Amino acid sequence: MRPLSIGSLHLSGCALLAPLAGISDLPYRLVNRRHGCGFAFTEMISARSLVNDSRRTLRMLALDRRDRPLGVQLVGSDAQVLCRAIELLAPFTFDLVDLNAACPARKVVGVGQGAALMRDPAKLERLLRAMVAASTAPVTVKIRSGWDASSRNALEVAQRAQDAGVQAVIIHGRSRSQGYGGRVGYDVIAQVKQALAIPVIGSGDVFSAVHVLEMLSRTGCDAVTVARGALGNPWIFEEIQAALAGEPPPRRPGPDQICACMQEHLDMSVDLYGEELGIKHFRKFFGWYTRGFYRIRPLRSAAFQCRTRAELAAIIDRLKSSRIDPGCSFHLGPSDYEGLAGC
Repeated sequence: MRPLSIGSLHLSGCALLAPLAGISDLPYRLVNRRHGCGFAFTEMISARSLVNDSRRTLRMLALDRRDRPLGVQLVGSDAQVLCRAIELLAPFTFDLVDLNAACPARKVVGVGQGAALMRDPAKLERLLRAMVAASTAPVTVKIRSGWDASSRNALEVAQRAQDAGVQAVIIHGRSRSQGYGGRVGYDVIAQVKQALAIPVIGSGDVFSAVHVLEMLSRTGCDAVTVARGALGNPWIFEEIQAALAGEPPPRRPGPDQICACMQEHLDMSVDLYGEELGIKHFRKFFGWYTRGFYRIRPLRSAAFQCRTRAELAAIIDRLKSSRIDPGCSFHLGPSDYEGLAGC
C-alpha cells in the first residue's frame, strides 16, 4: 500500500472515499470501511446551514468510533461563515477539513459556491487562508480543471491554495462546464502535481483498481478519491488494495455476499433514521447494488414500493437465488450521477 500524509494526518492507503451529497452518510461510510476503505469524508456540508443550526445538517454529522479517520467537506463562499462552521465542528474532532470548490451543480454555483470559486482565484485564496487560521485540523481544497475549456486555471488556483497553507489539493480532471461528461483529463492533474510540494489527490472516473493504477501512473498524484465507483460496490477497496500490493484481484462478490451487504446497509440505515426515513435513504442503494442481476426490474420496482424493513428484507432474501450477468460492469455513466454533488 502507498501511505499518504496530509499535514499531521498519516494514512496507510491512498484510496479515499469521496464526499457525495445525499450519499455519504454514516451507514454508507461504514459499509465501505468493512471492505477496506481507510479514509472517508462526510457528505458535503453547507457552512451556512450548519451555522443556522439546520436540523438536517446536524444529522449529517452522525459519527461512530469505527468511522475514523474522517474528513468533513464544507461548501460556502463567506469567510466568516466558514470559520464559524469550523468552530462549531471542533467538538467532532474531524481529522481533515476540506473546502469544496468543485461541485458543478447549478444550485451550488448559482450562489457563488462550489466550482464558481474557480472563477475568482483571489477570493478562493482568501477563504482558504481564513480556514487554515481557524482550523486545528489540516485543511484541503477540492477543485476542478477550471470553469470551462477557455479557463483551465487549476494550476494557478492550486498554487494559491498551497500559498494559503492548505495541506493537500484534490483535483477533479474536468471543468465545471463538463460536469461529469467526457473523459477526465490526466494532463491537468499531472501539471498540478509537478508544480506543488504538498500532496495532490486525483479525482474522476475511478471505477476499478485499473483506473486507480492508471491515475497514479499517468499523473504522478499521491492518492485518488473513489466516488461513483463505490456506489453499490464497496468491494472496490479490496480490489484496489490487492492491485497496489501486486496481488491477484479478489473474487467478484456473488448474490449471497451482495445480499448480506445490502441487508447490513438497510439495517444501519433504519437504525439511524428510523424505519420510514431509513428505507427512503436506502432505496437508491438498492438500485446500485443490484446492477447486473438478471430480471431485476420487477423486484426493483417492488423494492421502491416497500414501506417496512421486513418487506424490503424479504425482497433482498429473494435475490440470493438470482444470477448475475458475468459481463456486467459496476461502471456508472453521467446519467447515473444526476442529483449527486460534492465530487
